[in-house]
Amino acid sequence: MVEKDLRPTRYLLTIRYASEFVTEYFEQNPISQLGIIGMRDGIAVRISDMSGNPTEHIEKLKGMRGQEPQGNPSLQNALEMARAALFHAPSHGTREVLIIYGALLSSDPGDIHETITSLIQDRIRVSVVGLAAQVAICAELCTKTNAGDDGNYSVALNEQHFRELVMALTTPPVTRTKKQSQSSLLMMGFPSRTSGAGKTMSFCACHSKLSRGGYLCSRCDSKVCSLPAECPACGLTLILSTHLARSYHHLFPLRNWIEVPWSAATRSQACFSCLTPFPAIPKGKMNGAENGAPAEGETKGMSESGRYACEVCGSHFCIDCDVFAHEVVHNCPGCQSDTRGAIEDAGKRSQNNQGDPMVE
Repeated sequence: MVEKDLRPTRYLLTIRYASEFVTEYFEQNPISQLGIIGMRDGIAVRISDMSGNPTEHIEKLKGMRGQEPQGNPSLQNALEMARAALFHAPSHGTREVLIIYGALLSSDPGDIHETITSLIQDRIRVSVVGLAAQVAICAELCTKTNAGDDGNYSVALNEQHFRELVMALTTPPVTRTKKQSQSSLLMMGFPSRTSGAGKTMSFCACHSKLSRGGYLCSRCDSKVCSLPAECPACGLTLILSTHLARSYHHLFPLRNWIEVPWSAATRSQACFSCLTPFPAIPKGKMNGAENGAPAEGETKGMSESGRYACEVCGSHFCIDCDVFAHEVVHNCPGCQSDTRGAIEDAGKRSQNNQGDPMVE
C-alpha cells in the first residue's frame, strides 16, 4: 500500500476515496448502515462500528492518515469480523462487503474456503477492487458469494478507474430471493430542527459538544448534530423526508425513454427540459416509421431525430437530459411539471359547485 503507482500512494488514495465513498453511499442509501475494517499485521482492525452516521466514519478515516500500512493482510480475519458485524442485519436489507485489496497474498490462520461457505450461508455478497493484480482467491471469493457472477472483482488501472470502480458500488444490488423482496416495517423518526437563535448552547448527545442548532429526536428529545443518524439515547433511526425520497428511486427507477422517429418529430422544436433546439426535419423523412419503432437503418437505442420521449407524459428530451434524468435526478421533468390532472380536478369541482343550488 505504500507503492506510488497511484498518486500520492495507494494508502492515502484509498483513504481519500473511502471518505468519498462514505459520503456518496449515504447520499444514495440514507437509511442504510456501514462499518469500516482494516487489515494490518495479519489481523483485522475495527476502524468504525456499524452506524448510519457518515460524519463518524469520515472522522475515523481521517485519523488513519497519520498511520503507515504494516504487515501482511488476512482476508479470512477481515471477512469473519465483517460477518459478525453483519449478523444482526435485518431481513429486508442486503449484506455486502467491499474489499480494497493492494496485496498479492493473504496470510490466513485457517481455511478460507470454510469462511467463504459461511458467507454464502449468511447471504453476504463480497466485491473486491484490486490495486496490484488479479488474485485467484479474490476471484473465487467474489464468484461464489455473488451466485456465480464474476463481475464484482476488478483491478484498478489508474486513479480515475479506481474511483469509478469504488463509486459504482454505492448503488444497491438487485435482490435475487423472494424473501428479500418482501415488504417489512422499519421504525424511524423524523426529528424537528432547532435553529438555536436566541437560545443558550447545549450539548449534543452524539459528540457531547456545545452547539446551538441541531435536531431533536422525535421520541426522547435528545439533540443530535446531523442527519441521518441513530439516536444515542433511544437507538431510533433519525432521517429527513428527503432522505427517504432518495432511497425511493432505487425501488422504482425511472422508465427508459423511447426513441422518436422523424415522423413524430414535428411535435417538438426544442428539448422540454433545457430548451436546446432539435435538428431540423429533413425532407422525405416526414412519412417514415411510426412512433416508437426505429426507422430503417437506424441503430436501436439511438434516436435518429435526436429526440427521446417519455412514455408517460409524451415530452421530448435531448440525449443529455435523458442521461441526467436517469442517472442524477431520477425523475422526469415533464411528469413533474404536468398539471393537467390538477386542472381537470379543478374543473370538475367548479362544475359541481355550479350545479349545486346550495352553493352561492
